[in-house]
Amino acid sequence: MPKRKLEILIATPEAVPFAKTGGLADVCGSLPKALSGLGHQVKIILPKYRIVDESIFHLQEVNIDFPEIPLGEKKEKIRLKSCRASDSGIEYLFMVNDKYYDRDELYKDKTTGFDYVDNDERFILFTRGTLEVLKALNWQPDIIHANDWQSALVSAYLKTLYAGDPFFAGTSTVFSVHNIAYQGNFPKSSFAKIGVAKDLFYPTSPFEFWGNVNFLKVGISYADVLSTVSERYAVEIQSSSEFGFGLEGVLRTRNPDLYGIVNGIDYEEWSPEKDKFVPYHYSKEDFSGKEKNKRVLLEKCNLPKTSENVPLIGIVSRLADQKGFDILAEASDRLLSLDLQMVILGTGEEKYHKLFKQMAKKYPQKISVNLRFDNTLAHLIEAGVDMFLMASRYEPCGLNQLYSLKYGTVPIVRETGGLADTIQDYDPKTGEGTGFVFKNYDSDELLEVVKRALRVYQNKEVWTKLMKNGMQKDFSWQASAKKYEDLYQKALQKQSPIESS
Repeated sequence: MPKRKLEILIATPEAVPFAKTGGLADVCGSLPKALSGLGHQVKIILPKYRIVDESIFHLQEVNIDFPEIPLGEKKEKIRLKSCRASDSGIEYLFMVNDKYYDRDELYKDKTTGFDYVDNDERFILFTRGTLEVLKALNWQPDIIHANDWQSALVSAYLKTLYAGDPFFAGTSTVFSVHNIAYQGNFPKSSFAKIGVAKDLFYPTSPFEFWGNVNFLKVGISYADVLSTVSERYAVEIQSSSEFGFGLEGVLRTRNPDLYGIVNGIDYEEWSPEKDKFVPYHYSKEDFSGKEKNKRVLLEKCNLPKTSENVPLIGIVSRLADQKGFDILAEASDRLLSLDLQMVILGTGEEKYHKLFKQMAKKYPQKISVNLRFDNTLAHLIEAGVDMFLMASRYEPCGLNQLYSLKYGTVPIVRETGGLADTIQDYDPKTGEGTGFVFKNYDSDELLEVVKRALRVYQNKEVWTKLMKNGMQKDFSWQASAKKYEDLYQKALQKQSPIESS
């Protein structure tokens, strides 16, 4: 029996090409296209941040009056702008409120370096406003797919304030956790701003978390179906506080409704055969372009061209403890004493900015450090390096290891989350595998796995087979979108265990 075509709203705080701080934006930029390709009608809603360029994307005002949105004792007005994707027909909706969204950054106040103090109000407005937008547009989606804590209250509103509203009688919710470390924790006083019944806040209730309000917990508790971004991560976040960050118990109560789906990647954007950001294209039949890209990258990064037996290792990452930079720091001198070169691209914690600047000064022939966001360089790194290092403490899914496979760039990863799900450790006996995997979060193990990769790299015939193994893998969004399609069908067939109030 064929699956019926659905009307789907993706509610997200960010999506490429409009606004991005991390992988969530990539997912919410690519998944809707794949769903549309399967025949579903998809709309996306996100805040109209300052970074969203109205002239580039041809945003148009939606001339509808929207009701004011209560925020505790006050009310806020919203407007709506929209645009359509010419290639897919997807409609993008932008919630406009300059007081809350017309700011330099998406979540953080750059004058203080901390989150905006009114982030609770900003995303209460976004989530409740989303439901009012749907009513004003008279568009009744089958599925609202909310993402991360900023969108989490949508499912709670449908089960509480809007529970008796016939407009949403046919709407089910899916809630995706992209990185459980970011939860939207706010003081108890934020609860009154949400506007639900007072008796919903009590110890261990969906809204209460150690005396405070936790938006992510609310989303986990109320959504009809839950997902996260790899099968391994779905298990890990239920296993202990190390991975669940205090919500592991709540997740275990929703275990039957929690699914892991690995993110796909957009091969229109990330493919060595057509990448518009790299000078030389190549394929698994002809690697000559990759060697040329390596020479361009070395020159661009002011690194000398050395022997063909010296591999170039790339890192493109947020520079944070989560990404393994603490154990990389411990191993840095030993690592750079090996016969290799490195290119690092990213920004993050100041201690790592300082560390890598020192490393670049100490080893100018061996390491290039680029402390910025640079999409063109990110593509050139994938196309020009021989290996890509991801030593993460935890990694919900990870995208760069998937890009690397497609580019014949062999990943070196830690066995965690999506890295464990997507990279198969090389077996010299069988020749099978797509990369090099180390188990324990330890600088010595990190060093040993790099040494193992260096030894294999010296055998060009074996290395070429390893590159081809990775390039043959399919992590396209088409495969992942079909799994989300199944998830939406599950959501339509069930309700969450939370009683409406």
